[in-house]
Amino acid sequence: MNREKKILVAYFSCSGVTESAAKTLADAISADLYEIVPKTRYTSADLDWNNSKSRSSVEMKNPSARPEIGGESLNIGDYDVIFVGFPIWWYVAPKIINTFLESYGFSRKTIVPFATSGGSGLGKTEENLYGSCSASVNWRPGKLLSGRISKSDALKWVNTLDLG
Repeated sequence: MNREKKILVAYFSCSGVTESAAKTLADAISADLYEIVPKTRYTSADLDWNNSKSRSSVEMKNPSARPEIGGESLNIGDYDVIFVGFPIWWYVAPKIINTFLESYGFSRKTIVPFATSGGSGLGKTEENLYGSCSASVNWRPGKLLSGRISKSDALKWVNTLDLG
């Protein structure tokens, strides 16, 4: 891995699983860490997949939904490589990831998605995220990670990537 590159691990997590994977990854590759925080946090009722009127269900059914981001702003210009982590919702990334990707200029940046899931794979996640960035983004293949990934496994994965 090219250590001259400035690396960020940005993540969205509701249950702590993706947060755990993101922290381990950031520690393993000496990257900065940034939490993608929704302006309005999700409650357990918001995340009730069985309720078609829950906030997450409504957002995921609406292709144009873009939940607002709160928390600290980010100077994306400081980074060359951005790992973007999230849980899988309905076989894709939560809509707040589209908000994140559309909120910053990722032109000429390398983006590497990673996800956590209770049972599904990445599905069409990457395809659904491409349109949220400019064509000049250098996408690397995404990976499904365990919330309990070890530093050594995280490093092994990153070392297989061409980060430009």
